[in-house]
Amino acid sequence: MPRPPSPHSQTLQNGIKNDRPVPAAEAVSSLKARQETRRVKAKRALSALVVGVGANLSLTMVIILLFGSGKRYDARPKPLWLPPLWLVHSASLGSSFFMGLASWLVWAEGGFRAQSGMSLPLYVAATSLGVVWDPLVLVMGADWVGLAFCLVHWGTLAACKREFGKVNHLAGEIVRPCVVWVGFLAILTFGLAIS
Repeated sequence: MPRPPSPHSQTLQNGIKNDRPVPAAEAVSSLKARQETRRVKAKRALSALVVGVGANLSLTMVIILLFGSGKRYDARPKPLWLPPLWLVHSASLGSSFFMGLASWLVWAEGGFRAQSGMSLPLYVAATSLGVVWDPLVLVMGADWVGLAFCLVHWGTLAACKREFGKVNHLAGEIVRPCVVWVGFLAILTFGLAIS
């Protein structure tokens, strides 16, 4: 009666493949190939992180430089609790950084693929709405329109937090300060509109 084949005879285990020793050169080349694959993936991930965060920060910085003049903001009467413009812009940059980081985490999990839901459209909408406040409120003085955009932006960020959280829990939590910031920005805009 023939002996049944060992369950480990077809796998690489303890340097044996198909019941014969694996040559040292083959094992070393396999290890080097895996290390190279990891290195390439790490470089790609780092590049995507720099692009994801850098694009958001750059876009926000350009909008602040082009439209963030505080002449109108500083000249108008406003309640004492409204922060100085430099703090508003700093918080906007921080929010952009967090959105870029969260989007990278979602991208790393494959969450921007078409079949994965609404993550990408919500991210694009949130980023687009994020650059509208400075021109509307600071340049044109359209406080009520700016408030409407803030409320839509807040809702978009809340939905983005939910969708990002489905893909990567940490990404959803990273969006939370952005939601809080835009909520405060809506209150700030309301304070400007009624003053």
